[in-house]
Amino acid sequence: MAEIRRVTPAEARGRVAAGEALLVCAYADEAMCSQMRLENGLTLQEFEQRLSTLEKEQEIIFYCA
Repeated sequence: MAEIRRVTPAEARGRVAAGEALLVCAYADEAMCSQMRLENGLTLQEFEQRLSTLEKEQEIIFYCA
């Protein structure tokens, strides 16, 4: 299993902007995700729809507030 680690907001933003990571809202509730949505962030539902197309090594950053 891959290591799980915390990243700073600045590090997350840089990795997402560079296309190195996906940013995913960790709330299953779509309404909560829309309230907490960050730039370039995916809802959990959007992430699940793309899951089968992702490379195994794809970095994923989950966030919640």
